[in-house]
This record gives sequence, structure tokens and C-alpha cells, in this order.
Amino acid sequence: MTVVLATVCKDGVVLGSDSQITDKGRGMTYPAEKLHPLGDVAAWGGSGARSVLFDVERCFNENSAAILQASDIGRALQEQVLPILRHHYDTFITDVPGGEGGGSPAAYVMAAGWRDGRPWIVEITPSGMIGHYGDLGFHAIGSGAPMAQQAGSLLSHFHLTERSVRFGCAAVLRVLQALDLTSPSVGEPFSLCRIDKDGAHHLSDEDIEQVREDVRRWEEAEKAAIDDIFD
Repeated sequence: MTVVLATVCKDGVVLGSDSQITDKGRGMTYPAEKLHPLGDVAAWGGSGARSVLFDVERCFNENSAAILQASDIGRALQEQVLPILRHHYDTFITDVPGGEGGGSPAAYVMAAGWRDGRPWIVEITPSGMIGHYGDLGFHAIGSGAPMAQQAGSLLSHFHLTERSVRFGCAAVLRVLQALDLTSPSVGEPFSLCRIDKDGAHHLSDEDIEQVREDVRRWEEAEKAAIDDIFD
């Protein structure tokens, strides 16, 4: 199971992902990085066929400047991803003699950033459709997306869009931790990226440990408030 999610804050955008890749054909899972730079001011993540996402990563690395300078970032992303999808769909062998097939070459791509004081979150679906979610404030892709959306809804009363990216990092980590508890195929290490007017910053292991400390203090404060109200 894969989950990549993004949330809007008052001063930026935060992306997060798990790191577990499930290979159904071989009956195994292994860790892999799912969040990647898109130039210096944005980031992206993907879910689905690894062969497609490998080509997308190479394409984005080569064309990040053109994508980010485009007047319509969604269309610019679509123009890069569509030829890759078409190639893999056209060359996919559905019936492999003596084998069980390698699964569908479908993939979802989600990118996010902060431009001109406003957030943007764009999804490209396996059919090539563009989805814009910056105004909604939260989006997730991957097989874990429904659970991530539910977990995000449970945090909606904290009004993430009115809070800082530091709080956004803590909220995204809490969602990932919740999915880790409820799904055996979502697991650590987790990746986080915060994006603001100064660009994209992919958090180090030490940075994520500090976010964990913020989450721990947040949970303790909630428990103390509940004890005070109900006990």
C-alpha cells in the first residue's frame, strides 16, 4: 500500500509519504523513497507502477524549470506525464506466456508547491486527467488515500490552513502514524517535505525526530485537556 498526501498551511504546503512498496507479483514489500524534488521550490510523489514513476522522475528532473515557470502548472505536468503513460500502455504485455503478468502500468502523480503567495496541489491520474486541490487544502493518492482522507477529516477542527507549516508537519506525521497502526502495508520510515516562499525543504531524519517531539507534546496536551474536562 502506498500513501502520499499534501496539506495546505497558512504559509506553505506540507507533503508526506510512507516508504513501503508492495510487489504483488512477488509477494513482497520493500522500502523506497516516494517524495522527490521538483526543482528547488516544489515536490512530487507517485503511486502505482514503478517503471512509470521512474520515467516520470527522470522527466521531471530534466524539465522542472519549464514546468514551474509555466502559467498553468497543471497543464505543464500533464504534458510531461501523458507521453510516459501512453508509452507504457502501448508496450504493456497483458498475457505473458508462462507467467502471471506484471500488473497494470497505471500510476498517479501528485505535485505541490507555493507560488505568488498561494498554494498549489495538482494530481495527474492514470487517464491523464488533471485535478487541482490547492483550494481544498488536502489531498492524498495511493491505495491508502481513503484512510488518509478520513484521518485528515478527523483533524479538520484544527484548521490547518490557518496554521504554520510546523503544525502542518506534525499533522501530516500524525496521519501517517495512524495509517501505520491500521494498515500492515503502510510503514516507516516516513518522508516529509515542507514548502514555503523560501522553497522546498525535505526533512532529514533529525528534522523528523523534532516533528515527532512536537506530536508527542501535542498528544500529551490533548490528554491533559480531556482529563481536565471529563475527570
